[in-house]
Amino acid sequence: MAAKPSIPKGTRDFSPVEMSKRNYIFDTIREAFHLFGFQQIETPAMENLSTLMGKYGEEGDKLLFKIQNSGDYFKELTDEELLSRNAAKLASKFCEKGLRYDLTVPFARYVVMHREELVFPFKRYQIQPVWRADRPQKGRYREFYQCDADIIGNNSLINEVELIQLIDHVFGKLNIRVAIKLNNRKVLAGIADVIGEPDKIIDITVAIDKIDKIGLDGVIAELKSKGISDESIEKLLPILKAQGNNDEKMQILAETLKENAIGEKGVEELRFILDTFKKINLNSTLDLDLTLARGLNYYTGAILEVKALDVAIGSITGGGRYDNLTGVFGMEGVSGVGISFGADRIYDVMNQLDLYPKESIHTTKVMFVNFGDREALHSLKIISELRKAGISAELFPSSDKMKKQMGYANSHSIPFVAIIGEQEMTDGTIALKNMTTGEQRTVTAQELKEILA
Repeated sequence: MAAKPSIPKGTRDFSPVEMSKRNYIFDTIREAFHLFGFQQIETPAMENLSTLMGKYGEEGDKLLFKIQNSGDYFKELTDEELLSRNAAKLASKFCEKGLRYDLTVPFARYVVMHREELVFPFKRYQIQPVWRADRPQKGRYREFYQCDADIIGNNSLINEVELIQLIDHVFGKLNIRVAIKLNNRKVLAGIADVIGEPDKIIDITVAIDKIDKIGLDGVIAELKSKGISDESIEKLLPILKAQGNNDEKMQILAETLKENAIGEKGVEELRFILDTFKKINLNSTLDLDLTLARGLNYYTGAILEVKALDVAIGSITGGGRYDNLTGVFGMEGVSGVGISFGADRIYDVMNQLDLYPKESIHTTKVMFVNFGDREALHSLKIISELRKAGISAELFPSSDKMKKQMGYANSHSIPFVAIIGEQEMTDGTIALKNMTTGEQRTVTAQELKEILA
């Protein structure tokens, strides 16, 4: 007996109805990207591991899916290496490629490789799948789509403002209520300096980035495990516990980071963004969140995350400023900022809230019943004219019983069924059945086109 087929954990199949919903999300985001002046590129699913490793921090590197070399990859390994059972070392020997972890690092590689062809600032977007060897759970998948928009080759904070407006526009179109969370990595670096732990900035950001998952006590425990002193943690707590509106939190930051150069620069950048949005209306809430860290090492300035207000789920969009990313590929001094819409989490949110417009579920507009070869040929001529007019139409492929053909139309939510028998062919008419109301009437081919248009 054949084994029951399955798919890897953290991946999903999608039905035609589900794909209609997902395409509604992708199309909405794509239209917004075009509206804001972004141009589309694509990069390969797999990259050289040398491109990916070391760009996401130690935790990110562990989540990279590595691709085994083809051929006899054991021949370069000694018996001692094989018996060591050192997974990381062995993988480095027989894995030269990996599946992309995100779209930002491949984009930085793309910019460096194609620098002579690009005009800066370069505004690009990508809508492609990424892969992470993570533990699957609600809202977290091993294969998922990202929809990225980045502006590279320009360090103006107007770019951050534009991306926040883009976020607001997309979620307004999707009818999802969100809060946009804002912080700055320079502020976090300044805080690490002020509390006496400048060399522990990575450990601090990785820990506080988990505050929503493990709580304040969990963050404190992780900080202690990384060798951060009780005195430093005590100085950090007022920041992690900060309450109030954006102006009140900015006051706390300004006091804490007074006379700290990098921290003050971060405060200045935050103030520009927040002051700009006092003059430009947003539909979404924009909150300064001093616990927002975003664990990826390449961020250097403003950082953003978006939370859905009506569904308990993780971040559904994130991003930030990354001034040094292309430098690791030999191209210094190119500043970039970008965001990534988590399409799969957005899909889950919209499913839970049932936010899809009825017209977003694409289906055939009319199905023609098949009574036999003559009637089928007659129907195909009409179907051809309907398709030229942009109306989706199909003919049931075989002359099965009427019940089966009607059942097919019902199961595919086809709103109209066209019936052309011997009498209709003689009269030049069509019997049109509305599958929602059950009403049936006789129409001409031109009237049918006008009804369905």
